[in-house]
Amino acid sequence: EIAAQISLDYRDRELTVIAILNGSLMFMADLLRRIPLPLRLDCLSVASYHGGLQTSGEVIFRQIALPDVAGRHILLLDDILDSSTTINAIREKLQTASPKSIRVCVLLRKLKERKHPADADYIGFDIADEFVVGYGLDYCERYRNLPCIGVLKKELVA
Repeated sequence: EIAAQISLDYRDRELTVIAILNGSLMFMADLLRRIPLPLRLDCLSVASYHGGLQTSGEVIFRQIALPDVAGRHILLLDDILDSSTTINAIREKLQTASPKSIRVCVLLRKLKERKHPADADYIGFDIADEFVVGYGLDYCERYRNLPCIGVLKKELVA
């Protein structure tokens, strides 16, 4: 469904997809195989979780140069919309480089109140406000390779 809608929305435009690492890798691979459009792909390494179950509130960009977005239609791909801290920081940083447009696609959106409002243009699933792992989502860099998404049991948290 998401791939079909993205394909329709960008049918007459050149699309640049920026995947947010590392969590979106599995989602990105599955989604992009279903979008039959010519597109550019880039990745952005950022983090706002630093070993805990909640965002630290600080977004760290782990690379020196940002992707070239000037004059391009940008689709940001992320694993989960949680606090909105990460996606807002990325959007703000990319806006300074004058893209034609920026849209956001997430696999999961937590249903919760957010300190800073943000939403995604394309959403795979809405979920409860629980910590989930698998299919690219991690806890302390573990569980990304699980073939499904599940709620992390509190007993597994060190």
